[in-house]
Amino acid sequence: MAEPAIVAALKGWQPALPLAVAYSGGADSTALLWACLQRFPGQVQAIHINHGLQAAAAVFEAHCRAQCTAWDAPLQVVAVNAHAQPGQSPEDAARIARYQALAQAALAAAEGGQGGIHTVALAQHADDQVETVVLALSRGAGVAGLAGMRPRWERAGLHWARPYLALGSAQIRADLAALGIGWMEDPTNSDTRYTRNRIRNQVMPGLAQAFPQIAQTVARSSANAAQAAELLDDLARMDLDGTGAPPRIRALQALTEARMANVLRYWLRTAHSQTPSAAQLAQLLLQLQRCTTRGHQIHIKVGRGYIQRHRDVIDWYNPPVLV
Repeated sequence: MAEPAIVAALKGWQPALPLAVAYSGGADSTALLWACLQRFPGQVQAIHINHGLQAAAAVFEAHCRAQCTAWDAPLQVVAVNAHAQPGQSPEDAARIARYQALAQAALAAAEGGQGGIHTVALAQHADDQVETVVLALSRGAGVAGLAGMRPRWERAGLHWARPYLALGSAQIRADLAALGIGWMEDPTNSDTRYTRNRIRNQVMPGLAQAFPQIAQTVARSSANAAQAAELLDDLARMDLDGTGAPPRIRALQALTEARMANVLRYWLRTAHSQTPSAAQLAQLLLQLQRCTTRGHQIHIKVGRGYIQRHRDVIDWYNPPVLV
């Protein structure tokens, strides 16, 4: 029997070991967990995040526990509060809670005597990447958004990886079926109240029919966008060296509008984990260009806080919530 694609996709990937697989019980993470257990025996753990957002959450957790027992795979189960805050989408709330919980669980593994986790593997695949790029296009994203999901990065002292970004969903499910491995179907995947589900169920079939190689072509475009985004970050770092952090107003005004926007986006993202909307950034640029006197005030909503002028610099702050 030929080597399953879900295992072949891991060839050439050399993660820092031991590693943890984010295991939901769905087809994609089931395939990744099984493949990693074959490829890195004795070096793999599973982490299941119970979001508690649907009645089936307990069923998914029980399935994951049973499957990991059958495969003799260590498993951590983490319950999180993934309910959306005012102004936050349910998808964003669940994603943020999930990544925080994965990082905490991976780092806690060493403290619990299970051996330190160095890499967290995520099971997003080629179809997910196309959905991500389509979603970015619908929001008018720049090159960073059009780069889609990164195949690897570092955060919170961990390596993160998506080794299935070149593998399609149909192939993953075909391999699992051929191997006789079962998985759980998430009942919310057909709920078109969620933007990504509308893209998956209403947009993707038409794209795949019109452009059968859409996953491969989007992957190339995403790689080009990622390279462009990296170059813009390199330029932003150089400009930030000149403007200082927090940035000096006069130094910002010496830049072209495009470079000013680029360095401000980079500073807000790296220093404050904030992403300004197009309207917020445009207003900030306008106010900076008009800031020619000592009395000119700047106070603009950006993300979850505000940008305000302090003498010759601007800075971002998040005011405390009054109870």
